[in-house]
Amino acid sequence: MHYKTKYVYIGVDLHKETHTAVVIDCWNEILAEFQIENKPSAFQKLMDEVNKHANGLTPVFGLEDVGGFGRSLAVFLLEKGQMVKEVNSALAYAQRMSHASTKKNDAWDAYCVAYVLLSKLNSLPDANPQDSYWTLAQLVNRRDALVKSLTTLTNQLHEQLPRHYPSYKKFFCKVAGKTALAFWSEFPAPHLLNGVTAEKLAELLREHSHNSCSTNKAQTILDLIEKDGDTKREYQETRNFIVNSIVRDISFKQKELLQVEKQLKKMVELFGYKLETMPGINTVTAAALISQIGDIKRFRNSDKLANFAGIAPIKFSSAGKGKDQKSKQGNRELHGIFFFLAIQQVQVAKGSKMPRNPVVYEYYLRKVKEGKTKMQALVCVMRRLVNIIYSMMKHKTAYVLPMLQKEEVA
Repeated sequence: MHYKTKYVYIGVDLHKETHTAVVIDCWNEILAEFQIENKPSAFQKLMDEVNKHANGLTPVFGLEDVGGFGRSLAVFLLEKGQMVKEVNSALAYAQRMSHASTKKNDAWDAYCVAYVLLSKLNSLPDANPQDSYWTLAQLVNRRDALVKSLTTLTNQLHEQLPRHYPSYKKFFCKVAGKTALAFWSEFPAPHLLNGVTAEKLAELLREHSHNSCSTNKAQTILDLIEKDGDTKREYQETRNFIVNSIVRDISFKQKELLQVEKQLKKMVELFGYKLETMPGINTVTAAALISQIGDIKRFRNSDKLANFAGIAPIKFSSAGKGKDQKSKQGNRELHGIFFFLAIQQVQVAKGSKMPRNPVVYEYYLRKVKEGKTKMQALVCVMRRLVNIIYSMMKHKTAYVLPMLQKEEVA
């Protein structure tokens, strides 16, 4: 008796509000189809319906997304001791598109998941929705959302200020810095500075700049405003309100970002990894790497991690002819993290001309001398970084900068 006859296969199409499940046997015959709500109180219904059609066989559940809409269901099933497999959405998509007449609905999607589950039972990974990695990923997403929002708000501020202060870029180094925001909040338009002396303005600036702004700085700002001329126009009060509203929003999100980054640092420390010992990796980058990679134990070696990140080349050949080509598959967010990390590793200081990571920089130059393009050499650096990151996470070791040999330095 074939081992697959011992199971019934349940493919689940996951959505925000409802899940659709299709049960098939080892002969690929549909035994049942039903829908449940996406809430813990309704998950037992799925178990009850499956047991009605299992006829003593062991159920195996296939879920496309165990980190998003399907995470709660995956956790519930695992707590009940069920077998749960994670089905790559690309496999289910390929199965759906393999038919001469393609169709798209929840039941058919669930059936395609069940079919992949049946045909690739041994090769599919077990679902493992660990709370620590999931929570860290939510924090990373929250920080990304705040950074994106701050960028939008800063651009809005840049849009408003030229109409009030044509020379505003000469006032402060950062238009959304602490001192600058205090100034825009107090004086959203030049006419509000009427009667304000350089000394009085300097008091405000010193309060928010830790006494780094002098009276001369305040006088310079007043002189620039005087040269700009009168910018007061109709509906000035409403325009001032817009500036103040943007400033308040920026201030709030900057404070919230600091709180999120503090929590992010605490979470990263709980994992015990020492990724921040490597040049170019700060807490934010370390958190992004950990959240995207997840449990490092699920990768047998660094080659598997490289494939997951879409960094390893793919062989395309026919009749013995072909070549390796760049992969456009894999986790593109993780690919992007390794790409920007590689750029940082080969950066050279403008003044001293010293590379941030001499060993990686020497490796990069060697690949260029071998005839590779700069982009190809950068991909080689990315691949080497995968090996390093994999080893650091697997063994929880710190990064030690290797010493270059004399001939390499020369």
